[in-house]
Amino acid sequence: MGKRIVLADPRGFCAGVDRAIQTVETILKAANGRSTGPDGAAAAEGGEPIPPVYVRRQIVHNRHVVGDLAAQGAVFVEELDEIPESAVKAGVPVVFSAHGVSPTVQREARRRGMHVVDATCPLVSKVHREVLRYVKEGYEIVYIGHRGHDEAVGVVGEAPEHVHLIEHVDDVATLDFAESDRLIYLSQTTLSIDETRDVIEALKTRFPWIIEPPSSDICYATQNRQTAVKSVAEQSDCVVVVGSANSSNSVRLMEVAEQALAGRGHAHRVDDAGELDPRWFDGVEAVGVTSGASVPEELVSGVVKALAPLGYDDVSYVTTTKERMHFVLPAELRKAAKTAA
Repeated sequence: MGKRIVLADPRGFCAGVDRAIQTVETILKAANGRSTGPDGAAAAEGGEPIPPVYVRRQIVHNRHVVGDLAAQGAVFVEELDEIPESAVKAGVPVVFSAHGVSPTVQREARRRGMHVVDATCPLVSKVHREVLRYVKEGYEIVYIGHRGHDEAVGVVGEAPEHVHLIEHVDDVATLDFAESDRLIYLSQTTLSIDETRDVIEALKTRFPWIIEPPSSDICYATQNRQTAVKSVAEQSDCVVVVGSANSSNSVRLMEVAEQALAGRGHAHRVDDAGELDPRWFDGVEAVGVTSGASVPEELVSGVVKALAPLGYDDVSYVTTTKERMHFVLPAELRKAAKTAA
């Protein structure tokens, strides 16, 4: 059949990522419509320039998205204490990322009187609500997630004394509950179903009375992209996953693809086409390509274009489902979005 590229569909932006990015872009557009100084910065009372918007942590885990928004005037901070009081008094919006935040962060924002716009993905917010509900009902919660990931930090922070984070099967042995303890497990939205399966089985074996959440916490986009990359890998000799190293769902896609290749080749993760290594494609006839849920489509197009000089100019698609999920902007921005439009 000759050298070819097999593109996964669905890939790229999910509804939660799209909503988060649009949240920041809507604020930037509104700021550009007002009188501002150099680089879109307004002037504080003392003449000090202030940006149109602050964002706590990366709005989504993709360095290209963050770089693009920063170029438009958004200022990214790790913690709220990096935001000067002059900006707070001027009412500069502070956006919480798609991954969510802990109550501690929310309380700090309220204490300082910050104008917060919460861009937490609604599916992540669902897990936060589940934690509060089950703790109120007297449950201990085993949370399957990645230690240090922004989403996990936010969820565990809802009730640190009752939410017990584990990552791997071996971690189950470290848990200690009595049969009188009410138990439920929840999981990080960006994990793979395959990844959590063994952990859940180990939990059920050790604690037979543990209950399942009423619906899976693995988000639709995570599952859809993993299903698509499996199908792509079955038709490919290697797979390229576009996504940043700190993107949990992108890293999971690479792992799922590697497993589905079943030894025929390897899966590789790149931030963009500049990270492609021509040696990966020696003797490779079909290259599968997909991208994580926080990756702009132009980065995928860049990879496809970069593969063309290597002889991969025939592109086909594997479509496993069509996504129609859409999340509306935070309420306070919907009017602003209409005005900007």
